Amino acid sequence: MLRLSPPNYKRFIQADSFDVTYGGGEANVSISLANFGLDAYYVTRLPNNPLGDAALNHLRRFGIKTDFIARGGDRLGIYFLEIGASQRPSRVIYDRAHSAIAEAKVGDFDWDEIFKDAEWFHFTGITPALSDTAAELALEAAKKAKQNKVKVSCDLNYRGKLWSSEKANKVMTSLMEYVDIALGNEEDAEKIFGIKAPQSDVATGKLSEKGYRFVAEEQIRRFNFELVAITLRESYSASDNGWSAMAYDGSDFYTSTKYRIHIVDRVGGGDAFAGGLICSLINGEGLKEALEFAVAAACLKHTVPSDFNMVSVDEARALQEGSVSGRVQR
Repeated sequence: MLRLSPPNYKRFIQADSFDVTYGGGEANVSISLANFGLDAYYVTRLPNNPLGDAALNHLRRFGIKTDFIARGGDRLGIYFLEIGASQRPSRVIYDRAHSAIAEAKVGDFDWDEIFKDAEWFHFTGITPALSDTAAELALEAAKKAKQNKVKVSCDLNYRGKLWSSEKANKVMTSLMEYVDIALGNEEDAEKIFGIKAPQSDVATGKLSEKGYRFVAEEQIRRFNFELVAITLRESYSASDNGWSAMAYDGSDFYTSTKYRIHIVDRVGGGDAFAGGLICSLINGEGLKEALEFAVAAACLKHTVPSDFNMVSVDEARALQEGSVSGRVQR
């Protein structure tokens, strides 16, 4: 989708121009994977007009394979981002009703062909939130992925401006039957499934490691996931966060290094984490190593304007190995 942001931390009411880029949950993950050297195909539906062409070319610029992108519909989804600072939070306004992907329907994609040589399928909770037909399409895709023996991961990504907790619970519960690996932030499981971390308060930045272990254990108990990973964001302000993650595979529980980050652009941080984790697991790394790489990659993403993570494997590895000073490289 198209992202429009007032420049220089301006508020919407001050804006007389917008910075233009593109983004979206699954697109952000696919770009991380391509950037890390994997073959990444992005599946969506774009309008057959110049804006759709621009979005398609933007994906290709970063090495995304667009063979399975359908063309049709009348419009490209838009979101407006007002970037916060200090104690003023960022704000998002969605303009996604009747977008091309929101009006896509079951049968628009040949999933058997798409998954024929695929190893991994990733989707987020944002896509089924767009419309009832998008939810049906997500379910069709997840079922077909399992039929084709493709690993399935889902970032829960609850968006309260797109649907209610009650609707999210109903739709996402039906999808979880086909999911192997669940990802989320510190609030997603609570907002969607009612699984709250004890002794944690996201609003004040108080996060309990023990509480999130309970959240992971409860998700595995309910849905029989192979793995649950949760990003933990301690929000000191809109500009400064603590950033870490945890992962649980039903037997072993891991927590990552925690970074204190000064934020340039936080949108896409969770997607950068997902891309790093998926890449590491595909490459056969152990869960602890994969978790550390994913957290480091996502930490660095917060320093990059736009939704997309423009960080290399070497840069993430350097941070993972302790290069945290940000000194000039000459």
